[in-house]
Amino acid sequence: MTAEHTPGPDAEAYWTDRYGDAPIWSGAPNASLVDTVGRLSPDGDPAAAGGAARARRALDLGSGEGGDALWMAAQGWQVTAVDIAANALARGRAEAERVGLGDRVTWVQADLAAWDTDDRFDLVTASFLHSSVSFPRAAVLRRATTLVAPGGRLVVVGHAGSPSWASHAEHAHAEPLVGPAEQVSQLALDDGWDVEVAELRTRHVTAPDGSPATLEDSVVLVRRH
Repeated sequence: MTAEHTPGPDAEAYWTDRYGDAPIWSGAPNASLVDTVGRLSPDGDPAAAGGAARARRALDLGSGEGGDALWMAAQGWQVTAVDIAANALARGRAEAERVGLGDRVTWVQADLAAWDTDDRFDLVTASFLHSSVSFPRAAVLRRATTLVAPGGRLVVVGHAGSPSWASHAEHAHAEPLVGPAEQVSQLALDDGWDVEVAELRTRHVTAPDGSPATLEDSVVLVRRH
């Protein structure tokens, strides 16, 4: 689930082409996101919700084809999913309707480099929001902190390095891949936040040649007071 794109007027065309005419992801949510967000109740903390009974709101940045957004909706969150590619969003919307979650996800086509909203969310997520071409990832994530409601959380899951089978050059990104400590630093949080998780997680996967391999994920969870 990524919002990778080229800057300027060609960004939409680039990602429309990238997503093409058929799904490019499995449709499953990202494992590190599930492990982190699965501990959080969409019913939430009454203090964070101002004591009001309402569906808690989540924002998925760079939602792609909607695997994370649909999983969160199935857990009970009211989700806004934002991505630049209309065809990716259309797949997510169609799947949401198919599984009976159409009323729990709002799909927004926008360039995250410029997108903003007056809405505030109990949970903001960004999973593997990386790009091999120009994309202001650090600035987008800093802006994301302003979209978190009091008592809410931001979850950032990212690549902490290249896959074990590949060189850095083969998986170059516009901004350097960072570990959890540097990710927290890039968020530029003030003392109104608590860092609840900042850790490196290793995933055991299969390399393209069929051999055992590993991926390193940076997982950060922060909570606004």
